[in-house]
Amino acid sequence: MFARIMADAVLVLHLLFILFVLAGGLLLLWRRWLALLHLPAVVWAVLLELNGWICPLTPLENRLRMAAGQVGYEGGFIERYLLAVIYPQGLTPEIQQGLGILVLVLNLVVYGWVFLGRKRR
Repeated sequence: MFARIMADAVLVLHLLFILFVLAGGLLLLWRRWLALLHLPAVVWAVLLELNGWICPLTPLENRLRMAAGQVGYEGGFIERYLLAVIYPQGLTPEIQQGLGILVLVLNLVVYGWVFLGRKRR
């Protein structure tokens, strides 16, 4: 049971990291020092996507699921609603690279808006 709970926690952590990478730049409107956490996260995510690397959280989650005796992702809320977001079906290297570029562009726009837009005011 503990391994299952830990696997679910890793999955939630994975989703929170993805959300932080995508929208964390908006937190700079609140606290600019968060850029010290956000920028490395964005760089890591873009490198993962552009190079087709596997996030270390994925094998960790899979090992925990195997330790819990799970073969697949059927079952509870986490598997049903979060897995498809984090691990979409049909994810190809080309789509991964496009996602990496999207993350980069999205964050450049947000950082430009936060830092350049505020200087003008």
